[in-house]
Amino acid sequence: MKELRLAVGLMSGTSLDGVDAALVEIAGSGTATRVKLRHFLSIPFEKPVSERLLRAASGKPLTTAELSQLNFLLGVLYSEAVLRLCREARLDVFELDVIGSHGQTVYHQSEPSEFCGRPVASTLQIGEASLIAERTGVTTVSDFRPGDMAAGGKGAPLIPYVDYLLFRDSRRGRILLNVGGIANITALPASARISQVKAFDTGPGNMVIDGLVWHFICSEKRFDLRGNMAREGKVVPDLLESVLRDPYFSLRPPKTAGREQFGEAFMSRFLNYPVSCSFEDLLCTATELTAWTVADSVLKYCRSQFHFEDLVVSGGGAHNDFLLERLTKLLHPMKVLKTDDFGIPVSAKEAVGFAVLANETIHLRAGNVPSATGAVHPVILGKVVVGRNFRWLRP
Repeated sequence: MKELRLAVGLMSGTSLDGVDAALVEIAGSGTATRVKLRHFLSIPFEKPVSERLLRAASGKPLTTAELSQLNFLLGVLYSEAVLRLCREARLDVFELDVIGSHGQTVYHQSEPSEFCGRPVASTLQIGEASLIAERTGVTTVSDFRPGDMAAGGKGAPLIPYVDYLLFRDSRRGRILLNVGGIANITALPASARISQVKAFDTGPGNMVIDGLVWHFICSEKRFDLRGNMAREGKVVPDLLESVLRDPYFSLRPPKTAGREQFGEAFMSRFLNYPVSCSFEDLLCTATELTAWTVADSVLKYCRSQFHFEDLVVSGGGAHNDFLLERLTKLLHPMKVLKTDDFGIPVSAKEAVGFAVLANETIHLRAGNVPSATGAVHPVILGKVVVGRNFRWLRP
């Protein structure tokens, strides 16, 4: 099989704000994988798309017709992102070898519940891969999570395998923290074996912070990008103590979370707090919640077993200086870095990750980490839609 040269990774996450696209040079596979980011772009969703996705992801009434339309619309938007990425990179799309598309999660329930008399766990990512492959001509791998869940895993987190391939170190223990809508960590002890990797969602990342900004000043801003608004407030101790009693925070890993746990219902605990406090105080408390739950997870489940020198941050929350200051203080003496220090911009890291996972799939290599997801064995992830570059797949 031909060695992969060029891949595109597509990612749209729990923030529901747009699609990230990364053009990646990949050499090798497995532990020999080496990557170089050639170009990256982020394209915001238009407001009607974001609003429909929010309805779907929040469990609000949505017809099957609307869900089907969203699935195909996202396939079109993802393919347009690939074509624009190639234009900006001055690359012919037919030079691509593979596209890895995470899709948009609209439902994720990792723990089985009774449905029609059977215990069922399920996940749903939309963004029709057949449209991506048809409109670009490039073989596309999508729908990465169900394979892990079929093997008894929680279907998340999946990026830990990529973290292991790209960030492990023989001398330094590292914890990779991605702060998207949800915050998740990957713990890589020095000289770690894949079986020693631990990873899980710690709780809300930007989800509550963004929700508060959207609720109070949506006409002006959607994010507290640098944390300057939160910095103007103060933590409300009783509110913080109250939300920290949420059962999720006492669960032991492996565990995964999403809008089902920390969406509108959870945010209402901030909005309906009976004691009068300012928007800035609520925002400061939400930021402290993210910082505290990350730090508590690191101390309780990671540093109690191994020594870690570095916390390497990525995702939109990596731009939040106030959040990083709190993490630096709570996790002293760990050194707080960004993935930029390793050649991968913080906003591009997860999109790069799905390019790498697609590379693993095409090479028939497993892409999950059972110690992180709880799966009973490693699994080759994703579903492959063969593009017009199908000749590449032949020996």
